[in-house]
This record gives sequence, C-alpha cells and structure tokens, in this order.
Amino acid sequence: MTTDTTTTDTAPAAPGSGTPLLDARGVTMRFGGLTAVRGVDLTVNSGEIVGLIGPNGAGKTTFFNCLTGLYVPTEGEVRFRDKVLPPKSFKVTAAGIARTFQNIRLFANMTVLENVLVGRHTRTKEGFWSAVLRGPGFHRAEATSRERAMELLEFVGLGHKADHLSRNLPYGEQRKLEIARALASEPGLLLLDEPTAGMNPQETRATEELVFAIRDRGIAVLVIEHDMRFIFNLCDRVAVLVQGQKLIEGDSATVQGDERVVAAYLGEPLENDPGAAEAAEVEAAEAHAAEAEAADAEAQAAGAQATDAEAAEAQATDAEAAGAQAENPTDTAAGKENDR
Repeated sequence: MTTDTTTTDTAPAAPGSGTPLLDARGVTMRFGGLTAVRGVDLTVNSGEIVGLIGPNGAGKTTFFNCLTGLYVPTEGEVRFRDKVLPPKSFKVTAAGIARTFQNIRLFANMTVLENVLVGRHTRTKEGFWSAVLRGPGFHRAEATSRERAMELLEFVGLGHKADHLSRNLPYGEQRKLEIARALASEPGLLLLDEPTAGMNPQETRATEELVFAIRDRGIAVLVIEHDMRFIFNLCDRVAVLVQGQKLIEGDSATVQGDERVVAAYLGEPLENDPGAAEAAEVEAAEAHAAEAEAADAEAQAAGAQATDAEAAEAQATDAEAAGAQAENPTDTAAGKENDR
C-alpha cells in the first residue's frame, strides 16, 4: 500500500557524477547505554544529490553530526576526498563540508551580508595581526569577501536585503540565508538538515530549484527531509534509517516500493515480524468469537420464531372451537330444551 509521490518533473541528470566524495563506513554513535547510530555506511559521489530519510528518532541528525565533526563517532570512520576527516567541526568545514541545521542558527543582530561574511572565515588568509594593522592585504581580502558574499546573496535571491537584520527576514528567507552562509565556505559537499521544514508548497518548490542550482555548480548535496514528495523528486539516491540502522538504499522507485519502509513509517506488520503470528492468533480468536455470537443470535431467533408459531397455532385452535360453539348453541341447564 505504497503511495507513489513522484511527479513528471523529475530531477535533472547529475552532471559528472560518479567520483566518490564522501565515504562513511561503519559509523556508530553511542551515548552511554544508548546506541543512536549503528554501523551506517553511506557514500556520496560528486555531482550527486542523496537523500536521508527515516521516522523521527531514527538517528538522522546524529549521523549528520558525526559527519561534520560535532560528534566523534564511537566506531567507524568518515572520509572526504579519500582523507579521514578530523574530529573538529571547523576543520571539517575547512576540508570542504558545510551544513545547515534543523533549527535555524543565524546571528540575529547581524545583517544579512554580515551573516554570509561569517561563513567566509575559513577561506580568508588574513590573520590576527593583519586584522589589527589593517594593511592593504587586509582590505583586498575584505573586498573580495564582500564581493563573493553579494554574489551568493544574489544567487539565493536575497541581494536586495543585504543590509537587513537577519531576524527581520521571513522564515523562508532565513532558510535561504543559512544556505548562502554555508555556501560561503566554498564546500564540495553541502549537508541540508530539513531545509523545507515549515515551508508552504511554493517555498518548497523554490528550495527544490535552489538545490538543483547548487548541484549544477558542482556541489554534491546530502539532505535530510520528511517531505517525501520533495525528497523523491530531488534525489538521485535515497537511504532510509530506522532505529539508527540503514534499512535500504536505492533510487526513489526502489525505496517507495519496499514494504519495510512502509512498515517503518506506517507501523504495518511484516510477514516475518515476530508479532505477526500473535496478531494472527488474536484476529482468529476474535473471528471465532464473532461467529459464535452470530450462531447464538440465530438460535435465539429460531427459538423465538418457534414459540410464536406455537402461540399462533393455539390461538387458531381456540378460535375454531369458539366458532363451532356459536353455530350449535346448547343450554347446559337441565330440562331447558323442552321448556316452552
């Protein structure tokens, strides 16, 4: 009972995809006695858009945090461009991976332009003394950063709001600003954590087009999302996490048609589910009880009909006797028949 959410306007072909970019192997993350992510393998190739889906609590954001250095995996390793990523988020950003967050994290009291400039810090070469002395090199680097930041704002459609405070932007534009800030670090891979959460259909469609445009710039994308239509229209491949483990990975049609994915989202029992036999026994017992109740009801109805028939027959006999007496009246008193 799957629902095909794909539409006719499918994702454009990924340009030049195929070269491994991100390679996560056996990633496991434990918090005390809780295993949030268990042995997850995932590869993202250059020029590719990969989706990561799963029910709430499946471990998707925890897995993202392991990829970006916010968490150090308990087991496994993460390679980017065939190099093991360092367990520091700023070093991961410098290596070429940028991300957005499920909950928007902008600098509310900074302008739109200043927020994007913050994302440029890993690509500037000027150090502390350069910033203090403010020599010609510093001014050239600052001008270059501003120019690049304005290009990114125009790219996401916020160029006309560069001087606005970020807190004054509508929700959808704050999402765009966060993406622009991530792009300012010039990543090879962009991780998006629920980029369309809280958006209306028009904003969702605009975000879909923006992600395609990012991919067309040669940036691979790994995206977490609960909007299935968005994911299946957007992604070249989709991986499904359930209870911290990868359940299946494949194209949209393969994932949508897998009964385990349907069960994970809808809670339907599978044929090999340990609880399926018990559920079948309960269902059979309920059916047997219903049949017994129906049989009792039929027996009671049959008994009632028989009683009614007997009563009707007795009434008919009484009526016949009364009619016969009326046709041949006799006086039961002695000697009355000759008394004239």
